Amino acid sequence: MSEEPIDNLENRDEPQESITRVTGMFKDWFLDYASYVILERAVPAIEDGFKPVQRRIMHSMKDLDDGRYNKVANIVGHTMQYHPHGDASIADAMVQIGQKDLLIDTQGNWGNILTGDSAAASRYIEARISKFGLDVVYNPKITQWQASYDGRRKEPVNLPVMFPLLLAQGGEGIAVGLSTKILPHNFIELIDASIKHLQGKRFTIFPDFPTAGIADVSGYNDGLRGGKVRVRAKISQLDKNTLVITEIPFGTNTSSLIDSILKANDKGKIKIKKIEDNTAADVEILVHLPGGISPEKTIDALYAFTNCESSISPLGCVIEDNKPLFVGVTEMLRRSTEHTVELLKSELEIKLGEYEEQWHFASLERIFIENRVYRDIEEEETWEGVIDAIDRGLQPHIKHLKRAVTVDDITRLTEIRIKRISKFDIDKAQQKIDALEDQIAEVKYHLANLIEYAIAYFQRLKKEYGTGRERKTEIRIFEDVDAAKVIIRNTKLYVNRAEGFIGTSLKRDEYVCDCSDIDDIIVFTNEGKMMVTKVDSKTFIGKDIIHVAVFKKKDKRTIYNMVYRDGTKGATYVKRFAVTSMTRDREYDLTNGAKGSKLWYFSANPNGEAEVITIFLRQVGSIKKLKWDLDFAEVLIKGRTSKGNRVTKHAIKKIELKEKGVSTLKPRKIWFDDTVQRLNVDERGELIGEFRGEDRLLIIKQSGTVKTILPEITAHFDDDIIVLEKWVPKKPISVVYYNGERALYYVKRFLIENEGREESFITEHPNSQVEIVSTDWKPMAEIEFKKERGKERKDNEKINLEEFIAVKGLSAIGNQLTKEKVNQVNLLDSLPYDAPEDLPAEEIEVVDETVEPTEGNAASQDSTSEVKKTDDDDDDLNGEGQTTLF
Repeated sequence: MSEEPIDNLENRDEPQESITRVTGMFKDWFLDYASYVILERAVPAIEDGFKPVQRRIMHSMKDLDDGRYNKVANIVGHTMQYHPHGDASIADAMVQIGQKDLLIDTQGNWGNILTGDSAAASRYIEARISKFGLDVVYNPKITQWQASYDGRRKEPVNLPVMFPLLLAQGGEGIAVGLSTKILPHNFIELIDASIKHLQGKRFTIFPDFPTAGIADVSGYNDGLRGGKVRVRAKISQLDKNTLVITEIPFGTNTSSLIDSILKANDKGKIKIKKIEDNTAADVEILVHLPGGISPEKTIDALYAFTNCESSISPLGCVIEDNKPLFVGVTEMLRRSTEHTVELLKSELEIKLGEYEEQWHFASLERIFIENRVYRDIEEEETWEGVIDAIDRGLQPHIKHLKRAVTVDDITRLTEIRIKRISKFDIDKAQQKIDALEDQIAEVKYHLANLIEYAIAYFQRLKKEYGTGRERKTEIRIFEDVDAAKVIIRNTKLYVNRAEGFIGTSLKRDEYVCDCSDIDDIIVFTNEGKMMVTKVDSKTFIGKDIIHVAVFKKKDKRTIYNMVYRDGTKGATYVKRFAVTSMTRDREYDLTNGAKGSKLWYFSANPNGEAEVITIFLRQVGSIKKLKWDLDFAEVLIKGRTSKGNRVTKHAIKKIELKEKGVSTLKPRKIWFDDTVQRLNVDERGELIGEFRGEDRLLIIKQSGTVKTILPEITAHFDDDIIVLEKWVPKKPISVVYYNGERALYYVKRFLIENEGREESFITEHPNSQVEIVSTDWKPMAEIEFKKERGKERKDNEKINLEEFIAVKGLSAIGNQLTKEKVNQVNLLDSLPYDAPEDLPAEEIEVVDETVEPTEGNAASQDSTSEVKKTDDDDDDLNGEGQTTLF
């Protein structure tokens, strides 16, 4: 290495620059090192799916294999004859293979991937090759060998793995300049995909993780760079104050998961009481919640703020022909399957050669003994003469042989013992030859029908080793969790109305509400100004603040009612508007913009309530009517930039609230998206119904439980739901169920009395199960009877369930359906029925919700419209609204 400084002779005080040229060994060392790490350490080969250390471990285990367990320390020491690195790295690699429960049969404490517990020391644990490993990994006859690093032994270039092992186990490694992350896939699905490929059919494979959990693979991108898999823990509600985590995301363990939950609790993102870790063979983490905390929102918060949800970025990189290759999992499986076919072909060809060789020698042996060719050597005195004599004696009888007789063949004949010749049985010899011919014919048939043979091979693997290897990870499309909707209100908001400050540090001033540190706050002032700003310790808005609240983006249901004076002496106007979006920290003028404008009246209504106010005028001149009522229900909801409708041109003395209002908005339509198992108001999935303030959802599960809930968008639903609809309290629920204790079918009809409580409507016997459920007024059922021996099958019987039994309590057993043996019960079309008149009507004329116009395109300023009042709706926006009088 040399340095050539460039000096500036005219000004030596300036910084000097130098160019350093790298020469000699340094020039190649980095590239050599990078190549070594990529090829010999970090990245698996596409041929067998092994990294070098893994391949050498499996080869060493085969060297030591005698059917019994070996100490891992012994295997590690033996592997060091092939792998030029330390014992710790070899032991770690072996434990990782063993924990995947595929190639190694383990004994002892091998750690726990669920809890993150490490394995015991290698001297305490044992291992041997599994039956599956012996079946698919080894075949010395078709293995290509190379010298080990010290030249003393032979090791395989690649093991002849006849299975997509890399995709089954997954692989991860960081090299120099590149990395690889191949996710594990399901054993059975890989075999099915290989069979489909051999049949010329399309296939798709997705990851399946040993930690189970839930995965959204919509962005998997075939495992290529740029793809993403979102994984979630499986969380369910044990009771109203307890959540249970039964499966965890891949790449985490119970310890790291619990740590992330505790950190989120410390930061105020979620609120929990305590955590219990009962994990043993299966995951069980109990999350206890304080009273008043919503379990549904806490589940979403766990996904949003903890390791209960994580994102994995796959990167398919393998070694092929000593070069890195970036390839997707579909192509990996194709290549693995085709490589397996080639290995099976090589195996068959070797077997065919062996059978033909056995047939050739068995035929020679029979000729040699049956024709007593061995007697021709009695007079020969030299070895060459013996060979020639036997060759001459065989010639008349070898025309049917498939190849020429060699000296080695004749030498083998001379090695036959006299005892064998004396006990030679021609029939048994012919049977052996016939059996060999059958085996040869069978192998040739397989070679001629290689694809069918390979399919049968994969089917055998699935049958022998597929039991208990069903998919663990549930595939589901996730709905993004809005952190602002699920975060716990972890701080308090205060306001100094007179001076115009809001913030979390103004503890001596007026308390407004609880909020989170990611919330936006909407503020209105007496001058008709409005602003949305981020929660902070102290923020100046403007003097004379009249309303402060947490701002909900895209909220069309919170309606602001306002009466204002235009300028110092102008007319008075009334307007109603919603605020769905705006620019943060920008001041908006809600009046007509004239200087000196002032609010006379303001109210914020979370459900679009329209109150009645009384307006009092000042006694000026000859004004006759000094007092009248104004109903906000007669004012259309427009955009916030609308001027509004003129109330009066005269001076107002005061305005008083006369009567609180009810909602003037349409009932909220709610849909259920079965793909993500969530409610929504975006018209995705199946329309459940239109909901007002007190309306609830009816949920009936296959497990025999029923409950009603408020239709919150954050609600979670299980997979065993059989009824999900708008609840009509006076409509009976009809059930036919099998009573496990009495081994008979029963019918019951009941009403739900306890709103919000999950109750069971079948008996607790483990064999009890729901047969049919109906929420129709007059449901019809059909009984299909079993055919009893010696009797004619009884005709099916139709039953009107409404006439069969009266409505009773939910805990009643019900009436016996029939004494006959029942094959099954079917639900038929219900009878027509007019609902009682006292039920709430579904269609009521209401004010339509209008989309907020953009600035500069305000709605009409003087139009009015009469509307009919409706009941309060939208149960999840609680609160009376804030009213301000001036």
